[in-house]
Amino acid sequence: MRDALAALGRPFVEVHLSNVHRREPFRQNSYFSDLAEAVISGCGAAGYGFALRYAAEKLAAVTRT
Repeated sequence: MRDALAALGRPFVEVHLSNVHRREPFRQNSYFSDLAEAVISGCGAAGYGFALRYAAEKLAAVTRT
């Protein structure tokens, strides 16, 4: 999946329902965060809404320029 996201070359937001930094050490490693435009963690299902709002604002900014 990482290779596909890298090849696509499109921005994306990585979302974690739980705060991965408060969990087991093996969950604290991400294979995508260095490629992601943003990372949202620990907000529960609301994190998806935050990610969509962020993406919409970024898209609006690009279309204004």
